[in-house]
Amino acid sequence: MENSTQESHLRPDNSVTYESPYPLYAMAFSSTPSRILHHGQRIALGSFIEDYNNRVDIVSFDPETLLIKPHPNLSVEHPYPPTKLMFHPNRKSSTSDLLASSGDYLRLWEVRDSSIEPLSVLNNSKTSEFCAPLTSFDWNDIEPKRIGTSSIDTTCTIWDIEKGAVETQLIAHDKEVYDIAWGEARVFASVSADGSVRIFDLRDKEHSTIIYESPQPDTPLLRLAWNKQDLRYMATILMDSNKVVILDIRSPTMPVAELERHRASVNAIAWAPQSYRHICSAGDDTQALIWELPTVAGPNGIDPMSMYSAGSEINQLQWSAAQPDWIAVAFSNKMQLLKV
Repeated sequence: MENSTQESHLRPDNSVTYESPYPLYAMAFSSTPSRILHHGQRIALGSFIEDYNNRVDIVSFDPETLLIKPHPNLSVEHPYPPTKLMFHPNRKSSTSDLLASSGDYLRLWEVRDSSIEPLSVLNNSKTSEFCAPLTSFDWNDIEPKRIGTSSIDTTCTIWDIEKGAVETQLIAHDKEVYDIAWGEARVFASVSADGSVRIFDLRDKEHSTIIYESPQPDTPLLRLAWNKQDLRYMATILMDSNKVVILDIRSPTMPVAELERHRASVNAIAWAPQSYRHICSAGDDTQALIWELPTVAGPNGIDPMSMYSAGSEINQLQWSAAQPDWIAVAFSNKMQLLKV
């Protein structure tokens, strides 16, 4: 990597490490302010064991003392590794949290001070007691009764979780759908093995808008992140690619930027919760890179503004909305919190 003038390495004293008994993949920060909770901010961690029996553990993080504390009674068995975990986006007053997980089904859990209680198991198959595996989901932060799931059966399903019922189910793509993200209350986007990013509006279910397609036909798009601070922008990553593709939905088909400083495949992306110009990416090169998008990209591309090296390939990252100074990365059996 060419050293740019702004590049800075996150110092080791700005990180806190938690070691799990299992390999980790799915992670989620609670949106409940830590002042309401006794122990600090809750973080959910999902095991990645290639077996039926997996776990979801809740730990708490105190940014004042920099301690991550496990809670043995806040640990629950989970069938198969969770493909994603997410807390209710707007729990501002209750000490209990709602947690959702995807895998074989969409599951909802209530996280209390001293227990996790299963609330519901939602199956999107109309014809079978079995559900096609869910690759991901997103919780609508404008209308939190709504969760959208993506599945390998080419569909996206929109759930009304208060009723426990399917609001709508769409055949979204020609192949497996790998990720889904809400933009507005009734607008979501998805990415697929067919190599396209498509935007859907629940008020007009017959149509979707393709805003990007992989330059090489049928190169799968694995992840999608919609910029909540500026809905014109979204980011996606391609399978086995070191690029992060930044899209502006006003100018479909042509990316507004391609971030190409990773030395191996990118696995995860997250926009900053408090700034529309910052995004973090992480990948198989063990690097987490934070980028500031310029108003105009230079001829030689964009360099990251800061970088962090983990011990091994980074599989996952999350940027805390409740504490925007902290990013979590998962690699091997470790979660590391980075102060940015």
